[in-house]
Amino acid sequence: MNLYLLRHAKAEDHGPRYPDDSQRPLTSDGEKEMRRVAKGMHELELKFDLILSSPFVRAKRTAEIVAEVFKYGDPRFSENLACGGNPRKLIDELTRDHRACENILLVGHEPDLSRMVSLLTTGGGGLRLSFKKAGLCKLKMEKLRADRCASLEWLMTPGNLEAFS
Repeated sequence: MNLYLLRHAKAEDHGPRYPDDSQRPLTSDGEKEMRRVAKGMHELELKFDLILSSPFVRAKRTAEIVAEVFKYGDPRFSENLACGGNPRKLIDELTRDHRACENILLVGHEPDLSRMVSLLTTGGGGLRLSFKKAGLCKLKMEKLRADRCASLEWLMTPGNLEAFS
């Protein structure tokens, strides 16, 4: 199984305009960058059986841009990918509801994505990553479980991905 983790693109700042963190949209630059990143992902010939995203507006839009570029259809959403989501519950959801999927893209937030990578590669929370906005990580595993089960294949910055587009 291949698990791809994508951090949402650049979003508007939290503040008076967006007091509800879940409602912050991507900036116009974030939208443009994400489109270039998604084109780079497409050039890498990545395939997704499932695109699962946080329901927060900025992550949702990031997932929608990827889905548009890949001509995937509509992404799905999970509260377990929202800010502060529980990685063990997310793993349970994936193994319960999406066990037939070989290539899954998860779109979410920091530090949650780094915690997920750490859990799956080390079995704990000690791994520190610099997961840039619109950055993408690939994990490979035989079987998904909430323990050390995966190897980190690569972690790319948006610049790395844009170079392929």
